[in-house]
Amino acid sequence: MQGFDRKGMAARLAQDIPEGWIVNLGIGIPTMVGDYVPLDREVIFHSENGILGMGPAPAADKVDPWLVNAGKQPVTLRPGGSYCHHADSFAMIRGGHIDLCVLGAFEVAANGDIANWATSENDTAPAVGGAMDLGAGAKRLWVIMEHTTKDGRPKLVEQCGYPLTTPAAVKRVYTNLGVFEVVPGKGFVVVDLAPGLTLEQVQSVTGAPLHTQ
Repeated sequence: MQGFDRKGMAARLAQDIPEGWIVNLGIGIPTMVGDYVPLDREVIFHSENGILGMGPAPAADKVDPWLVNAGKQPVTLRPGGSYCHHADSFAMIRGGHIDLCVLGAFEVAANGDIANWATSENDTAPAVGGAMDLGAGAKRLWVIMEHTTKDGRPKLVEQCGYPLTTPAAVKRVYTNLGVFEVVPGKGFVVVDLAPGLTLEQVQSVTGAPLHTQ
């Protein structure tokens, strides 16, 4: 079961971002989403290190070493974009002014819990970081991730086994195998599956029941 590659996952998620939303993209696969939003659709990308109106990655000969996203990757600035203080950027997040945050994850539970910063209580990762604020402060949280770990363990589960980032925050999950809505009291509801895959195939590599609409 191959499903979408990472570019395909990012493109699939980008289709669902409406006109006019302010969107924060997390580190990893989420940063690719901005490359697939049509240029004629006004989506304002926010970066927690203090950018509003972030553009795509620059050409190799156009890199500005002082213009980077939260993952320290070179980016560009859209016309009308701006910089702000880190504290002002987090005031936007904590004040509920971000329409959508897209994060990667180690696990997502059927009730919307997300674990994306450590794989054990003794992990050497420095801290949960801005993901905690984004999970709690953004109006909605979507996750984009591989459906299973490299050794085949499910990442959509009944209950997270890793330290939580934010409880009951995830509204939708995009994986290489499909798109899944998190519905309170029900769990994972299939929106659609990657071409050529059946519900039975995807259920066999999922750690929680999948429901159809």
